[in-house]
Amino acid sequence: MITMKNVIREGHKTLETVAKEVKIPLTQADKKLLKEMLEYVKNSQNDEMVEKYDLRPAVGIAAPQVNVSKRMFAVHVSDFDGTQYSYALVNPVLKAKGNGIIYVPGGEGCLSVDRITEGLTPRYSSVTFEALSYDIPSGELIPIELYLEGYVGIVFQHEFDHLNGIMYTTKLFPEIPNAKPAFEYIIEEEAI
Repeated sequence: MITMKNVIREGHKTLETVAKEVKIPLTQADKKLLKEMLEYVKNSQNDEMVEKYDLRPAVGIAAPQVNVSKRMFAVHVSDFDGTQYSYALVNPVLKAKGNGIIYVPGGEGCLSVDRITEGLTPRYSSVTFEALSYDIPSGELIPIELYLEGYVGIVFQHEFDHLNGIMYTTKLFPEIPNAKPAFEYIIEEEAI
């Protein structure tokens, strides 16, 4: 089981290195890691598990964050309409990106960053990824294409950056002209 003691922190060389392509078929170690990464993200969203194991809440985690320099990440996040995105991805490729720029109001966070950061990270308003999705129950790799917008797209871009040795802290700006907050319509809705 992955806990915060397994997560390496900002400044570690692995977080600044482009991760290696994962060889197919997956090794037993790769399968175990994919399962444990997805399990961590799910557990970190469960208050009981957070308290029991002292987990930091997360919506995604990448293999480099647990000091494994391979192109794998896991996400477990819901979109504003309640659509659940729960994936353990292998060798994702960014195939297309939207023209608009968005950001998370208040800034992004990261399991590998223990300090408070100030600034906004520009992200594409939409992205299309192709990847192999590891189906944990069957142990199969399924080729998928994901078109993602808004906040969910930001989550996938954040994790994808980890595979390329990029930390969000290297892309912080006090403001991003012509960009829109990812939550704009939700904030307006809640204000009513």
